[in-house]
Amino acid sequence: MQDTDFDALERTYNRALKLEKAGRLDEAAIAWRKVLEIDPADCGGAAVRLAAMGRGATPLRASPAYVATLFDQHAEAFDSILVDQLGYDAPNLIAQAMREHAPGPYGRMLDLGCGTGLCAVALQDMTRNRTCVDISEEMIEKAAERDLYDDLYIAEIVSFLKEETEEANWDLVVAADVLPYLGDIAEFFAAVSARLNAGGTFAFSTETLEQEAFADAPYVVNANHRFAHDPFYINDTLAAAGIDTIFVADIDVRMEDGAPVPGHLFLARKF
Repeated sequence: MQDTDFDALERTYNRALKLEKAGRLDEAAIAWRKVLEIDPADCGGAAVRLAAMGRGATPLRASPAYVATLFDQHAEAFDSILVDQLGYDAPNLIAQAMREHAPGPYGRMLDLGCGTGLCAVALQDMTRNRTCVDISEEMIEKAAERDLYDDLYIAEIVSFLKEETEEANWDLVVAADVLPYLGDIAEFFAAVSARLNAGGTFAFSTETLEQEAFADAPYVVNANHRFAHDPFYINDTLAAAGIDTIFVADIDVRMEDGAPVPGHLFLARKF
């Protein structure tokens, strides 16, 4: 296999980005397709950008290489940008909802897409043993600094759920701000269900759009290059995985360009 030409990749990526920002979307689409030719692993997220512009099919998910690159790049300033500047508060919203509807306590918690470990902080008083997984090595290093996790893994989350061979499963699985990087969630929910103990809780957040946006598909790539999900699709996919929704709330996930990003907070239980 031929090595990636990183100089050509950088030039083409920058050209595609410039054209997209200038509103020259047809030209930008040509450049983004060239980016994919140079880098089939799609570290730059060309596939989701093409979908967001309406110039490409909606992928099943953001590429793992893109997610790892994105969060490695932002790990150092993640809390400052996301929490302080953009008002991201999903971990605390999850904790608040759980105190009212699923207080535990929980013996074993699995934090998927843990980032810097904000869920461990928010759920510390409800959990005893905490494991976290993230595809970004830089994020795992930040999470380790909090000294709140018993085990930390660098892995793609679905692969981790399928391949992890520890005897015990989890009483609580949390996935804050994970679904915006997944389109089709059937495999993910099935893998969570297989690792969730009977009576266990699955807590997660989503982004969404007006219902009209889902007329032709249960999920779409929004203008911010993340996946938005139809809440009916979420409920149906949970049920198919053997997990029942016990609580749903409308939330503002974060601010983006001065406007709130709408989403949902879900609590579900495996009976």
